[in-house]
Amino acid sequence: MPELPEVETTRRGIAPHALGQRVTQVIVRNPRLRQPVSPQLATALAGQTIHAIDRRGKYLLLRSSAGTVIIHLGMSGNLRLLPANIPAEKHDHVDMVLASGQCLRLRDPRRFGTVVWTEDDPLQHALLRNLGPEPLDNNFTEAHLYQSSRGRTLSVKQFIMDSHIVTGVGNIYASESLFLAGIHPGCSAGRIALKRYGRLTTAIKQVLSAAIAQGGTTLRDFYNGEGRPGYFQQQLNVYGRASEPCHSCQRPIAQLRQGQRSTFYCMGCQT
Repeated sequence: MPELPEVETTRRGIAPHALGQRVTQVIVRNPRLRQPVSPQLATALAGQTIHAIDRRGKYLLLRSSAGTVIIHLGMSGNLRLLPANIPAEKHDHVDMVLASGQCLRLRDPRRFGTVVWTEDDPLQHALLRNLGPEPLDNNFTEAHLYQSSRGRTLSVKQFIMDSHIVTGVGNIYASESLFLAGIHPGCSAGRIALKRYGRLTTAIKQVLSAAIAQGGTTLRDFYNGEGRPGYFQQQLNVYGRASEPCHSCQRPIAQLRQGQRSTFYCMGCQT
């Protein structure tokens, strides 16, 4: 699933080409995504100029004076910039055609993505209003994690993947951040001290920043807005490396299941 670094990479990739561009046409080939594409999107967005492209968690926000398109890439989606005259393929569901002759094309093979239109404040939309702080913002602190975790018995990995606690920390980067902080993913969130949450907060910021700098992680489906893969996979310490030696202590990387997802960790470095 595209996580925060992949979505931010997409935003940065399309912004220079789409900002200030007028949308001449919206083509919806298949509205049946995770939730149906807003039926008013094609008529409401056509003729509007994109004046801002923002990100909130794993959501992209394409803003115009008339309203905002909220996009989630789902499990395997991507939003690419390409010439509008390139024929659409089977899984290309939505095109936003720009006056430049290019288009923003949503490809989503599993159709778990979301494309909705709102004329209200997008940050108050049901999809966004209950999200936690952005992990790269100054208001994401060890005090926030510590206070939010008191009395919680779920594992720390599941805790930091809760978008109400902090938004955008998905499975890959949760495993990598816990490794960098030296915290076992199965530790109870409520039993972790403030000092250790300080290390974890720093690790989350470092891991996400490094992933963004490398253009995200390409494990299966992700390509950025310009069709290029991300390269952070080459820097992964634990994720996807079960039984391989730890880069730090040489003990084999272990794997377990948490919340129906695979977790990778080092039995020597994480306690």
